[in-house]
Amino acid sequence: MDVFDGHNDLPWRLRIRYPSGSFADLAQDLGGTGLHTDLPRLERGGVGAQFWSVYVPNDRPEPQAAIQVVEQVELVRRIVARYPDRLAIATNAAEVEQARATGRIASLLGAEGGHCLDNSLVVLGSLYKLGIRYLTLTHSRNTAWADSATDTPAVGGLSDFGREVVRELNRLGMLADLSHVADSTMHAVLDVSTAPAFFSHSSARALCGHPRNVPDDVLQRVRETNGVVMVTFVPFFLTEECRSWGDELYRVEDAIALPWDSPEFLDHRQRWIDANPCPPTTAADVADHIDHVREVAGVDAVGLGGDFDGTEVVPGDLPDVSAYPALFAELSSRGWTDADLRKLAWDNAMRVLRVTCG
Repeated sequence: MDVFDGHNDLPWRLRIRYPSGSFADLAQDLGGTGLHTDLPRLERGGVGAQFWSVYVPNDRPEPQAAIQVVEQVELVRRIVARYPDRLAIATNAAEVEQARATGRIASLLGAEGGHCLDNSLVVLGSLYKLGIRYLTLTHSRNTAWADSATDTPAVGGLSDFGREVVRELNRLGMLADLSHVADSTMHAVLDVSTAPAFFSHSSARALCGHPRNVPDDVLQRVRETNGVVMVTFVPFFLTEECRSWGDELYRVEDAIALPWDSPEFLDHRQRWIDANPCPPTTAADVADHIDHVREVAGVDAVGLGGDFDGTEVVPGDLPDVSAYPALFAELSSRGWTDADLRKLAWDNAMRVLRVTCG
């Protein structure tokens, strides 16, 4: 079954692992290296379309973030150019289908965090011209114009400029991604936007109280806008036990007074994780969230946003991008039909892409 996944952080993982600019041969199975993603495992997982995150940490000054997001776009284009028989850049639904018809994985671009705009609609337009087709409005910290789910509220959701950003996203044909934003921001965007609601990698608040997850009143609005929530596999967002563990990890990270991509920061964090393992999760936990989104927002509102290579911890039976069939097997055991699974895996994301981006 073809999979359209909403979020994969391989580009940033490659940037920090291979700062020289060269990177491992993704045509090889890199299982055991710590990477969740390579071409053989994407193919085993049935991935036919992938939104690659052109993420930049939000500890960067905004002018620097605006430069680095362009560098990340170029990194994705280099990856695609290196494997032209396996990957193809796509910016709309027709290009996704064309890639699929030629046996290649459609590679779309999503910018994670509005700090990369440097408060400029001109930069937003330039990112669109570079092929980016979603903007996650915040990451873990507020921007000057939008509140993050994991920061102290500052503008009540969106400022006047934030509403301009949403209107410009609509005009350009670019998805306003609501993963990472505060509840007030979710509602403010949905009050302004004329496009379907879109979450690239979030789960259900009713099952796990992490502020990154989607509350039921917003899920109702996802249904009303014919939008999609691409449910993530990150354990922090799946169970209360893992959420508590993640909160402690965030405190550890905050105490490390180093850039998020420095080798020292990454080593310190990994040593803490090794000494304090995350409570276990499985595909059944992910399926619980998918079932809840379906129950509240409808079967047309569910998608998949694994966030592989954007997390150090994953469910035990969903270890990498080859594992989507294990999730489908779990859902099949719960009564999901093949038609339901096709909506989850492909059709719903494609509908929202087609309506918003063409």
